[in-house]
Amino acid sequence: MESYEPERLTPVQLAAMRRSLTSGRGALTRRSLLRASGMGALAIGGIATLGACGIPPAGRAEGAAAADDHSAKEKVLNFSNWTEYMDVSEDEKSRPTLEAFTKRTGIRVKYTEDINDNVEFFGKIKPQLAAGQNTGRDLICVTDWLAARIIRLGWAQKLDPSNLPHAFANVSAQFRTPDWDPGRAYSYPWTGIPTVIAYNVKATGGRKVDSVTQLLDDPKLKGRVSFLSEMRDTIGMTLLDQGKDPGKFTDADFDGAIGRLQKAVDKKQIRRFTGNDYTADLSKGDIAACVAWAGDIIQLQADNPDIEFAIPAAGYITSSDNLLVPAQARHKTNAEKLIDYYYEPPVAAQLAAYINYVCPVDGVREELAKIDASMASNTLILPDKEMAAKSRSFRSLSTEEETAYEEKFAKLIGA
Repeated sequence: MESYEPERLTPVQLAAMRRSLTSGRGALTRRSLLRASGMGALAIGGIATLGACGIPPAGRAEGAAAADDHSAKEKVLNFSNWTEYMDVSEDEKSRPTLEAFTKRTGIRVKYTEDINDNVEFFGKIKPQLAAGQNTGRDLICVTDWLAARIIRLGWAQKLDPSNLPHAFANVSAQFRTPDWDPGRAYSYPWTGIPTVIAYNVKATGGRKVDSVTQLLDDPKLKGRVSFLSEMRDTIGMTLLDQGKDPGKFTDADFDGAIGRLQKAVDKKQIRRFTGNDYTADLSKGDIAACVAWAGDIIQLQADNPDIEFAIPAAGYITSSDNLLVPAQARHKTNAEKLIDYYYEPPVAAQLAAYINYVCPVDGVREELAKIDASMASNTLILPDKEMAAKSRSFRSLSTEEETAYEEKFAKLIGA
């Protein structure tokens, strides 16, 4: 990949540039199951074995029983997160927002970047959660489908609203009431992750690509289209294009979307299904248009003026990464204080400027503009009302649905 031209970038964009597209949260195929490295079979097998090992099936639980909270005496907090998902200083030797939190509260945060993939991480903590033991973590950040599963299994502690005044007041309407955690009783979003259509205007001959129909049917794009290897994103976008609601679809609707995609595979319209490794091909023009994650597009645009994005008229899928307090965590109140801290607009702006994903905090625009005006006006970070209105979420799945759908999708993409 060609180097960035510093004169075109703001200091914040330069910081983002240093976070190579080959490292961190953005490079780990987001919520994909790392099928390219053989993780697809593991993921499907892991889902299927939940029932076999005595773990209850999907069905809303009341959450973990309150554990003994040692927050008052132990001013510590163990926080597990994805790599490159926290702001760092220019010299990369400190984490400014975390240090400010410690200075304000006296709570020392042990911050660990030990989440590389949802399935892999769940495998680490599942034995302790299933056994009713402390995982050693007070706060974790996982993608919505895994957050839903942990809550359903009763392995997340219910949050105390009195410790979350900023979070309760400032969580954006778009993220306020997911079907898997209505009213945010157990979780709060860390970031939103929009799935959009991206295209290289040089590769398309200057034409705009703004629908899944174009991706699947336009003969001028044949062999130069990619979709994502994450089932919820690819199927969700296809359902929307077919006039179906990803939040309410049936088995027949799912099969219809699979069939539509299979036709495009058979006629070689779709080049391949990818994690975020589509970025290099899109930048070079080998892929003319694709289904893409917004965080990637923001960084690609800083380097390549030919990269554009579009929000289909039919709508787009938004997923999220979410903060949870695991069962038996020792420092629940400390964790709640940290969650609430990141819902203060100045703090949220500092985080958003670094990680470049959708900020789920209302009232952050003015604060973000103080850091970087271009980011404050970027709808991939702060969706405007029109864009937010087109956002849709993929509905929660039962264990049986998840297994069946992933198997069908794996067959489609050749995993």
